[in-house]
Amino acid sequence: MEIETIHGQIIAKANHYQAVPGTSGQKRIIKDEIIRAYERSFMEQCRTYRNKRISSRFRLFVRVWHSSERFDLDNSLKTLLDCLQMVGAITNDKLCYQIEAEKHLDKYHPRIEFAIMEVNEQKNIFELK
Repeated sequence: MEIETIHGQIIAKANHYQAVPGTSGQKRIIKDEIIRAYERSFMEQCRTYRNKRISSRFRLFVRVWHSSERFDLDNSLKTLLDCLQMVGAITNDKLCYQIEAEKHLDKYHPRIEFAIMEVNEQKNIFELK
């Protein structure tokens, strides 16, 4: 299992959508420039897992270093999974069956470290035997 590091403050997608005029007067929801910039940065930096095309169930291990306490860990996870799908590391984020995540603070060097482990069968981690 290889660990990959992506530098920069991971952005929560939930906070970075904007409504724009669409057809027939209806609004469309699109990503703002902040989230698009993070996605571009992620794609440029991701080398280890790029185009791995993991198409079986997997476990995701992630450590997130936020630049301040105000960022949520859970909002980072969806962005990470979407970015992994964008770079072809995984074929579909619905294949993620377990996430082990940690939140840390680093004001000057925010980043994420992650690793993906494919699993052959889903084990119930709550069964204690």
